[in-house]
Amino acid sequence: MAHFLGRRIKQDRDTYEGRAGFMAKKLRKMLGDVNAPSTIALMNLIDTQSKETICNWCIDYAWEKILPIFEERCPNDPRPRNALIAARDYLEGKVKFTVVKNVILQECHQAARELDADPAAQAAARACGQASAVVHTLSHSLGLYFYGAAAIAYDRVGLNESAEVYNMIAEEVCADITAALQAVAVEDEPNPAKIKWYC
Repeated sequence: MAHFLGRRIKQDRDTYEGRAGFMAKKLRKMLGDVNAPSTIALMNLIDTQSKETICNWCIDYAWEKILPIFEERCPNDPRPRNALIAARDYLEGKVKFTVVKNVILQECHQAARELDADPAAQAAARACGQASAVVHTLSHSLGLYFYGAAAIAYDRVGLNESAEVYNMIAEEVCADITAALQAVAVEDEPNPAKIKWYC
């Protein structure tokens, strides 16, 4: 997954065009570097935790830090919220995964596809979708970081900053998301997840 995300991040750097013809600069859909020491440290920490801990951490982080960005920009669109609720319901045994999958694909990702004119909201919707999808594939936890970093950066400083500014914000988000996992991490977890990062 990290290899795929690394390729995707490079493609985003190379191909993501500006919005509505008013931007000459290309804009990345995701921020962060899969090979950065901070990202590798995050992956190593994730590997020490159980599926339950990872899922709850991702859903909680998206709910608290990313969903508000989306809802401020799209106040009448409940789709990313619905995806996070469905994922939580799945963890609690209230719904089957097919329900969650449907909400993620048919609602949350569809919301993102409709938001080319608002990259911050689009990235936030994608980050919520990634956080929700962790209940099925744990490597989506990195997607929460990469899309979440884009959502936070574009919301905070807009769309015309330098790569250095965006990279600095991505590092801040990586530190924040890592701290959030450290806060709920189970020391010496007896059943750590076995994540295939490089598939």
